[in-house]
Amino acid sequence: MKLRLRYFASLREAIGRSNEDFETQAQRISEVRDELMALGGGYLCLARGKAVRMALNQSMVSDESAQVKEGDELAFFPPVTGG
Repeated sequence: MKLRLRYFASLREAIGRSNEDFETQAQRISEVRDELMALGGGYLCLARGKAVRMALNQSMVSDESAQVKEGDELAFFPPVTGG
């Protein structure tokens, strides 16, 4: 299935793009993240233990076990701090 991935702020800089269409067999967000990390390079900014927030179809998700389906948009971004 195809997902639309979006990257923001420092993640966009590390990966080198702001968005991409991604072909996957993943069923859950955690599996998509694992596939991306396996690509290496800039995608390692998504590694476990790194501060990464996610939104599925423009709604924040805190549980990576959320299911994805054809055409979903999955966004990754660093936490935002205020001041």
